[in-house]
This record gives sequence, structure tokens and C-alpha cells, in this order.
Amino acid sequence: MRTGLVLVTGASGFVGKWTVIELLRAGFDVRGSVRSEHKAEAVRAAVVAGLGHDALLRLSFAKVDLMHDRGWREAMIGVNAVAHVAAQILADEPKDMQVVIGPALEGTERVLRFAAAGGVKRIVLTSSIATVGYGHGHTRGARTYTEEHFTNLDAMQFTWAYCVGKTKAEKAAWAYARAEELALTTIHPGAILGPALDKDASISLQMVSGLLDGTTPAMPSNGFSVIDVRDVAAMHVAALQQPASAGQRYLATSDYVPFPEVGRILREAYPDRQITQKTVPDWIIKLLARFGGPTRQIINDIGNEKHFDRTKGEKLLGRAFISGQDAILATAESAIALDLLKPKRPR
Repeated sequence: MRTGLVLVTGASGFVGKWTVIELLRAGFDVRGSVRSEHKAEAVRAAVVAGLGHDALLRLSFAKVDLMHDRGWREAMIGVNAVAHVAAQILADEPKDMQVVIGPALEGTERVLRFAAAGGVKRIVLTSSIATVGYGHGHTRGARTYTEEHFTNLDAMQFTWAYCVGKTKAEKAAWAYARAEELALTTIHPGAILGPALDKDASISLQMVSGLLDGTTPAMPSNGFSVIDVRDVAAMHVAALQQPASAGQRYLATSDYVPFPEVGRILREAYPDRQITQKTVPDWIIKLLARFGGPTRQIINDIGNEKHFDRTKGEKLLGRAFISGQDAILATAESAIALDLLKPKRPR
């Protein structure tokens, strides 16, 4: 059954490829936004591997850039809905935060503006738990957040580019949706793990691959709420299939998993690998975060546990989320199968 044409931005990304596949599986036609033919070929290869060659008949591409207007008007022709998945994610905190904030904020505004101009009213936006669980004065112990919480950037001692960009972009999206009467849904993933489809995988997979190949010599003590990429993609499809999801935010988070627990899970599954048990003291992370770098991205989670209510997200999906352990193991399996592990350095 054909259910309309969906434009998927960032189609060649980790979440983008899975979203394209799940939309095609559900009967949608898909137009993926990419920046080059090389990226389009990667998406085609993933689709063929997952669904077979026939699915390519319902897949097309638009070569556009989030930071430029060129091509977006044509990209929206014939489109019934937009899944705005594209995001700029960096392992290290950039010196210039605009490298991340620009594509998040300006890119989101551009996509919504051209969607509205093209008569496209239905939008599903990939947001993040970064727009939910920060700036609430939570510094110690466990706390559970729901879709009612919204990150307060002004109350944060340490912000980071991704959090700022995503939060500003989501606020702008809701304001624009109200002004233009767009039917907007936002999906808020935690740390996205799960099986990679090719070597062009998300940096979030490094949380697992770095332990497997020994390039992570010690772990922080804090944890993170995990979500499997297959659940994130499925939630985008479910949102488009359920009109009642318009105007709603949905957390996409399964289990809260401390980094040392990730190490334990991997040691049990791969006893032949030398997976570190060392942790970095919290005070060192707090000190390093003042100078930027990757620790700046986790400093707000040191000393506390941020849990996110999965009830609403699982109701949208119609089933329980894939467990954190299964997502971690699926990540490891694909990292090994795709040869994503870095070779060990000689001693």
C-alpha cells in the first residue's frame, strides 16, 4: 500500500539510513536529502541490503545543503511529509560552537520554511534528550524527566554546542509550526546505539568500539540513557502513521546504563578482549571540562543520574523499546563485522 512521499533530511546518516529503510518497509515513498552522489549510493546500498532491489523504485534523492537555499524548493515538490533527521554531531567540542549550532538552527528553519512554502504541513523532527534534561538544577542523585521538561540553557553552568543547537532549533521549530499551522512532532533520542549499516557510522558507536579495541583506556563513571537506532527510526514512522502524534514530544530512551556497566556487558560477551575496568575520577572530568573537549559534553551528567520516562514513547511505538544491553551488543557485533575497530598500537 502506497502511503505518500516523505522527504528524509540527512538520509545518509546513521539514523537517516534506518529511517529511510523503515519508511520504505512501511509502504512510504522516500526522497532522501544528501549532499553528494556518493552519499546517495551509500543509502541505496543500505536499502538493497535491507529490503532488496525493488525498494529502489520508491526511493529518490535531492542534493541539497542545510546551509543553502538552493534546491530546497524542488526537493519539496510532491512531498506529503518531512522527517527532518539531519544533524551535525562532533566527538570533540568545537572551538567555534556555530559549526554545530548553525546547521541545527538555520538548517531546521530552512527545512520548515521551504516545507511550508511547498504546502507540506506534516513534519517529524529528530530532536534529543539534550533539549529536555538540562538546566533544572539537578546535580546529585537520580531524577526522571518527561516530555514536559524543556532544557533551560540560561540556567546551565556548562553548555555544549550540540545541546545549544538542538534546544534552540526545537524552540524555533515549535514557534514556526504554530505560526504556519504545521503539524509537528518531535522525537527525542538518548544515546543512539544499535547496528551500523556501513562504515559511515555514528560517533556514538565509539562508546562501544573504543572499549572493544582498547582506544578508550578509562571510562567516566556516569551513565546515559540508551536507545537503539531501529527504535528511533520506527518512532518516526509511527508518528507519521498516527495523526494524534502531531503537536507532541516523544522521548526515545530505553535503559539508563552507566559506562562501567557497558564495560561489564562487553567483557562478558567478548572475554578474549582486554576491555578496561578503569574509571576516570569525577574531579578530573570536571577540571578538563573547563577547557572544552569531549568532557564538556558529559560534565552535566557527572554525579547524577538522568532517567527519561519511556512510557509515552513506547505507547507511540506499540511495544517495548529494545533493551540497553541488546542495543550495546548489536553495536558491538556490527562494529566487528564492519571492521570499525581501530588496530591495536604496538607496545
